[in-house]
Amino acid sequence: MREKLMLLEDLQELDLKADGTQARIQDALSEVEALDSRLQEARDAIEAKREELAALEEERKTLEENLATEHANITRSEANLKGITTQKEYQAVNKEIASARKLIGELEEQILQKTTRGEELKGELDAMESDTATLEENIVTQKAEVQARIDAEETTAAADVKIRDELVKSIPAGMLKRYEKLREVRRGVAVVEARDGGCLGCNMHIPPQMYNNLFRGEELITCPHCQRILVLHLEGQE
Repeated sequence: MREKLMLLEDLQELDLKADGTQARIQDALSEVEALDSRLQEARDAIEAKREELAALEEERKTLEENLATEHANITRSEANLKGITTQKEYQAVNKEIASARKLIGELEEQILQKTTRGEELKGELDAMESDTATLEENIVTQKAEVQARIDAEETTAAADVKIRDELVKSIPAGMLKRYEKLREVRRGVAVVEARDGGCLGCNMHIPPQMYNNLFRGEELITCPHCQRILVLHLEGQE
C-alpha cells in the first residue's frame, strides 16, 4: 500500500503541474483576447471618427446648397427690381434682398466653421489611423510571443499526459476514483503529508493510533478533519 500511496502522491504532483499549465494557457488566451479587444476599440474609434467627419461633410454640403439658393434668390430679386413700378414693391424686394444677404453671411460663417472643423477631424483621423497601424504591428508581435508560450505549455502538457496515463495503470481503480473525487472538492489537493502527529493539509492533529498506523503503510488512511489521503515520508524516503 505504501508504494501505491507514493504513486498517488506522484500523480498529484503531475496533476498540480497540469493545473498550473492550464492556468497559464488560460491566462495567455486572455492576453490574446485583451489584445484583440484593444485593437478593436481602436478600429471602432476610427470608424466613429469617420462617421463624424461624414456627418459634418453632409452638413456642410447642405449649407452650401442653401447658400447657392440664397445667391439665386438675390439674383432673381435684383432682376425683378427692373420691372417694379411702385415704391412699396421696390422696398419689399429690397427688404428680401437684405434678408438674403444677411442669411448668406450667416451661412458663409457656418460653412467656414464646418470647413475648419472638418480639417481638424481629418487630422485627428490621420493620426488615429497611423497610431492604429502601429498598434496593429505591435499586437501581431505580442500575439506571436503569447502563442509561442501557449505552444510550449501545450507541448509540456501533452508530454505530462503520457506520463500520467502510464502512472495511473499502476494505481488501483478504487483508490484512483477516491483521489479524483477528493481533488474536485479540495481544490486539487487530495494527498497530503502527515508529519509530527498532524495533517499538513489542514494543520489539525491526527489521533495517535491513526498516526501510528501510517508507519505500517498497510492501508489507505484519510485525515479525519479534511478527509484528504495521508502519506507518511519515512526517514531516508524520497
